[in-house]
Amino acid sequence: MPLLAFDELYAEADAAKPRLAVAAAGAADVTVLMALAQAHARGWLEPILVGATDTIRATATSAGVDIAPFRVVDAAEPAAAAVAEVRAGRARLLMKGQVDTPTLVRAVLNSDTGLCVGPAVCQVVLMEIVDQNRRFLMADTGITIQPSLEQKAEIVGSLIAVARALGVEAPRLALVAATEKATPSMPDTLESAELARRNAAGEFAGAIVQGPLSFDLAYSADAGAKKKIGGSVVGKPMRFSFPICWRQI
Repeated sequence: MPLLAFDELYAEADAAKPRLAVAAAGAADVTVLMALAQAHARGWLEPILVGATDTIRATATSAGVDIAPFRVVDAAEPAAAAVAEVRAGRARLLMKGQVDTPTLVRAVLNSDTGLCVGPAVCQVVLMEIVDQNRRFLMADTGITIQPSLEQKAEIVGSLIAVARALGVEAPRLALVAATEKATPSMPDTLESAELARRNAAGEFAGAIVQGPLSFDLAYSADAGAKKKIGGSVVGKPMRFSFPICWRQI
């Protein structure tokens, strides 16, 4: 089963109406407030707005967003306060608003007041190319920028879990690098090849992992034909893949 399109995911959420509590760190942001209002109206979320109360209310008024149904938590340090809402069980989800990513991640990983995390923390992005009816996941797009080999293996495991949670039984993973050739001058390519070897040995059961692959090979079967490179992932991972970038290419 391929990844569901956004419209399909929205329909499932509309039917389920889970009303999960979400703590938005730095909620004084028009886009964040509008998104939360829409999600609340559709029965998906119960927003908790974290930040400077006066600024949140002023931003909501200027955007025409009614936040009367939402709980507001006044906080000088919204990242830490939003994490505290999740840690205390008052929120199920954490949302990034007007706070920078390093500050939020530090709050999440704080050994005393943060959230309990096991594997390497990574960001997963669902991409949809509507006119081609193609969808894929990408990670890590901005959290663990230069992971070790073992952290990469943990990210692979996390992405497989996300894919299966979204209904994909046998995910195809493309380990993306600047080149498809494993070469000592580019250590990332050697580590991608090692992860593919581990997959062949059964480490990531039920998934297909191939790499290193340049992005064109992950995305296009034509590129594979032109470069005479095959494999179960080349040109096919949009049924589910995360082209996974360990560093910018």
